[in-house]
Amino acid sequence: MANKNEESGTQLEDLIEEQEEKLEIPKKLPVLMLRDIVVFPYMVIPLFVGREKSKKAVDKALSSNRMIFLVTQKDMEIEEPKQSDVYQIGTVALIMRMLKLPDGRIRILAQGLIRGKLNELEENLPYYEAQVKALKEPKEKEKSIEVEALSRNVREGLERASTLGKNVPPEIMILASNVEEPGRLADLTASNLELKVKDAQGLLDIVDPFQRLKKVYELLTKEIEMLDVQSKISSEAKGEMDKLQRNYFLKQQMKAIQKELGEGSEIQEEINNYRKKLKKLRVGKEVKEELEKQINRLSQMHPESAETAVVRNYLDWMFAIPWDKSSKDNQNLEKAKRTLDEDHYGLDKVKERIVEYLGVKKLSRKIKGPILCFVGPPGVGKTSLGRSIARALGRKFIRLSLGGVRDEAEIRGHRRTYVGAMPGRIIQGIRRCGTNNPVFMIDEVDKIGADFRGDPSSALLEVLDPEQNNSFRDHYLGVPYDLSKVMFITTANLLDPIQPAFRDRMEVLHLPGYTEEEKLQIALKYLVPKQIKENALKEDQIRITRGAVKKLISQYTREAGVRNLEREIASLCRKVARKVAEGKKSRTQVGAGEVERYLGPHKIFKDQVLKEDQIGVATGVAWTASGGEILFVEANKVVGKGKLSLTGSLGDVMKESAQAALSYAKAHTKDFQIDSKVFADHDFHIHVPEGAIPKDGPSAGVTMAAALVSVCTDQKIRKDVAMTGEITLRGNVLPVGGIKEKVLAARRAGVKKVLLPAANEKDLKDIPKNVKKELDVVFVEDIKEILENVLVNQAKK
Repeated sequence: MANKNEESGTQLEDLIEEQEEKLEIPKKLPVLMLRDIVVFPYMVIPLFVGREKSKKAVDKALSSNRMIFLVTQKDMEIEEPKQSDVYQIGTVALIMRMLKLPDGRIRILAQGLIRGKLNELEENLPYYEAQVKALKEPKEKEKSIEVEALSRNVREGLERASTLGKNVPPEIMILASNVEEPGRLADLTASNLELKVKDAQGLLDIVDPFQRLKKVYELLTKEIEMLDVQSKISSEAKGEMDKLQRNYFLKQQMKAIQKELGEGSEIQEEINNYRKKLKKLRVGKEVKEELEKQINRLSQMHPESAETAVVRNYLDWMFAIPWDKSSKDNQNLEKAKRTLDEDHYGLDKVKERIVEYLGVKKLSRKIKGPILCFVGPPGVGKTSLGRSIARALGRKFIRLSLGGVRDEAEIRGHRRTYVGAMPGRIIQGIRRCGTNNPVFMIDEVDKIGADFRGDPSSALLEVLDPEQNNSFRDHYLGVPYDLSKVMFITTANLLDPIQPAFRDRMEVLHLPGYTEEEKLQIALKYLVPKQIKENALKEDQIRITRGAVKKLISQYTREAGVRNLEREIASLCRKVARKVAEGKKSRTQVGAGEVERYLGPHKIFKDQVLKEDQIGVATGVAWTASGGEILFVEANKVVGKGKLSLTGSLGDVMKESAQAALSYAKAHTKDFQIDSKVFADHDFHIHVPEGAIPKDGPSAGVTMAAALVSVCTDQKIRKDVAMTGEITLRGNVLPVGGIKEKVLAARRAGVKKVLLPAANEKDLKDIPKNVKKELDVVFVEDIKEILENVLVNQAKK
C-alpha cells in the first residue's frame, strides 16, 4: 500500500512540474483584493466576491485565460484600496469554477499557481488590473542534508498535529509525504495552518525555499505546543467534568489557550488600568510603593483565587479615595456670615468662630482645620448648624453618628486579613464626599460605648488631634492619610461622659437653650414657613399668629430647643391641610384661641411661685436637659430623735447636700437663734415634689439649708425669691452650672429676686438684657446672706 501511495505522489509531482514549465504568466492580470486571507501557490480555496470592481475583474479573467492576481489588503475595512493599501507580494491563481449567488455575490474556486510581485496597479479601469512579475523559486541542484532534515521535521510535525486533533485532510498528508521540493512543502504546510494574516503574508514574502520552510517549521512547532496544552487541559478536565461543569471547563480552556498564545485577558486589562491610574495619582512615596506592590501581587495571582478579590477590592478603595482633590473655600466673609444668619437665629459665638476661621484661612492657606465640639441640650440646632457651616464655607458635608457605637474598628477599620474587611467610617465618609477637605460632623460623641471590642473614643484621639491627624493610619489602608484639611465638628448633649483626653482635643462651644423670645423669633422666621411648605400649603391658605406661637411655646412644649415646637406647628398645619383638601378655599387663621381647638387641652402647666409665704418651703432653680425649671424644697420637723429623712427620688450628691445643710444648721444655732433641743427632740424630713423624676446635683444645697433653718426658727420664706448654689460645712456658697437656664426658668415662673453664687457673676453675660432688667439678681458668698434675703423676719430687719 505504501508503494502505491509513493507512486501516485510521484506522478502528481511530475504533473505539477510539467504544468509549471508550460505555464506562461501574462504581464498584465486582473487583480482581486482579499480582505482577511492569504492564498499560497498550489492552494485550492473557495472565495466569495461582492465588490463591483472585483466582480468585473473575475469576468475579465474568465473571458481571457482564467488567470487572476490575488493580493491581500493591509486594512480589511477599506472599501476601495489603492496600491499602498495592499501587500506587494501575492499569488497568481487560476479560476477553476464560478457560481453566481442569489444575493448578487459570486463564488469562485481558485487554485494558486505561482508567487507574483505587484509592480503597477491601474485604478482608473472598471476593474483593478496590474503589471505582475512572476517570482520563480530558485532550484537547487543537490539537496543538502540540512534541507532534508528540515523537510522530515515538517512532515513529522504535520503528522503530530494531526494526531493531536488538527484537522489535516488525508490527501494533504499523502501529498506532503511525497513532495520533495522545500518551497512546495512549505507552501502546502502553511496553507493548512490557521495563521494570522500578518504571519501568512510574511511567509508569502519569503522567496527562498529553505528560509520559508524554516519559518514554517517555527510556526508549526508553536501550533503543536498549543495543541499539546489543549490536549493536556482536556485530559485533566475530563475526569471531573459533568453537565454542570461544562461551561466552566470551556471558559478555563479558552483562558489557557489565550495565555499560551500570549493574548490579553480581562485581568491583564484591569492591571493595565490600575497602572495608568497610578501614574496620574499624586500621592506620597509610601502610598505609591504600597500601590505598586499590590498591583504586582495582583498580576501574579490566579484570576479566580479568593486573594485576588481581596487585592482588587483594596486597590479599588485606594484609587477611589480623594488623595489630592479639594473643594474651593468661600473667601467672602460677608457672604459666609449672611449664610449662617439665614439658617439660624442667634448662636452668635459659634458664627463668630466660623467667620474667624475663614478670615485666617483667607490670609494663610496652611491653617489646619479646627476641631469644634458643640455642647447643648437636644433640639437647639447642633446638627443643622454643621450643615449651615458647610454651606457657608462652600464645602461638602458628611455626618457620622456614633451613638451606641462600641467597636473600635468602626473608626479605624478592619485589617485586611479578615473576611469582609472595610475601612473605618472616617475614610468611608471621605470617599463618599469625594474631597479631602469636607466639614465632617461626628454626632453624639457623649454616647459612645466601650467594651471588649475596644473604645471608639480612644480611637478618635488621633483623628481629632490637629498635630497627629495629618498622618492618620486606617487599619485597612495601612498607609497614612492626611486629615488635617478636614473641619471636624462633634456634638454632645453633656460634657461629663466624654473622657478627659478626648475632651482636651476639642474646642468646646456651648449652645444653651433658647429663651421664649428666641423661640418665638425662630418659629416665626423659620419653623412656620418651613412647615407650611412641607405640608403642601400656601401663604394665602393659612396664617399662624404670634399669639398662637406664644401659646404653643408656653403651654404645649417644655424644652431647651425647638424640636417639639416644630412638631406642634406641623400638627396645626396638618389640621388646616385636611380642611383645604376637603374643599375649603378661604384662608384659615390660627390664633391663640384656636390652638386648643386644634391641639386639645394644653400639656404643660406653667411653673408658678407659691401663693403665699410659708414656713419650710424654699424655691430653688434647677437645670434639666430640656432647659431650666423651678424646684420647691419642703422641710418639716416631727417629734423624734434627730433623724433626717429624704424623699423625692434624690441622687447621692443631693442627699449629701441635705446632710451638709443639717450639719451647718446644728453648728450655728446661736447665729440663727435656734433652740439646741430642737435637733435632739425632733426628726427632720426633706421632700422634693415630683418624686417620679430623678434629681441629683449639689446646686440645691442652699435651698435645703434655707428650708431647714425656716423650720427650726418658725420663720416664713419669701415666695418670690429663688436661689441656687452648693453649700459647704463652713457655710460658703460655691458656684454651679446652667445659670442661664436657671435664671430664665425663674423669670418664667414669676420670681422677682434670684440669689446666685458670687463666682457665677461672669455667667450673666449670656443672659439677654431685657431679662436682667425684670429680675433683681443678688450675688452671695455665704449662707447667712441667703437667709437674710429669704427669711421674712430677717428681710424686714
